[in-house]
Amino acid sequence: MANTLKADESLIMDPVITIRDLRMSFGDNHVLQGFNLTLRDQENLVLIGKSGSGKSVLLKCIIGLNTADSGELIVLGKKVAELSQEELNALRANVGFLFQGSALYDSMTVRENLEFPLRRHLDRVDPARIDDLILSTLESVGLAKAIDLMPAELSGGMKRRVALARTIILRPKIILYDEPTSGLDPITAKEIAQLILDIQDKYQTASLIITHDLDFARSISQHIVLLVDGVDYAMGSYDELSTSSDPSISAFFK
Repeated sequence: MANTLKADESLIMDPVITIRDLRMSFGDNHVLQGFNLTLRDQENLVLIGKSGSGKSVLLKCIIGLNTADSGELIVLGKKVAELSQEELNALRANVGFLFQGSALYDSMTVRENLEFPLRRHLDRVDPARIDDLILSTLESVGLAKAIDLMPAELSGGMKRRVALARTIILRPKIILYDEPTSGLDPITAKEIAQLILDIQDKYQTASLIITHDLDFARSISQHIVLLVDGVDYAMGSYDELSTSSDPSISAFFK
């Protein structure tokens, strides 16, 4: 890593994700080549890099959809590579994933989209509380009145809010965001940024956020990690990285 900036030791929280020397290739395409990252409890950490650099691959490794070739990946104290399928499913219930493009089920109402993960994890919720939980979660993203609408009846910003509500319905400890403002106009993107901050404050989540939107990254992040050539090339605040004289860092902020 070219540029590591240390936080105030008194403010450091416990890590919820620890990645050490993670490596993954697809044939001759060496995507991750010794990547390291630590996400701490209640932290918003933004990951930026060129298109195709491995950012989404990394998120899929974290939730066990991709299996790394080597390295160590620890999520909420569990070594992901050593988990059984049952243990992995239990871990995923504590890690929310906001997919790029929202990925709502088109044939389901908003209510049914939020109900779907609850029905799959009845060990985590009282069935008698499902309706109340859906309503309160929609209220937290400002869409209680949309509960019986279909995805086709929603604007792009509303779809993103519903997807975020579905992501937090199980009250995960970690949320992974894959381009949460892609395809949104600047005003709606700012609203989503504020909503993410509000959710972090209300539910005390830790978040790892992939984005190409630098205005969004500046408003949302406590720290930014640059993924360059398969490694964690630099880490720091937006202001620290955006004023760097290293051309490999400054190229992202022009």
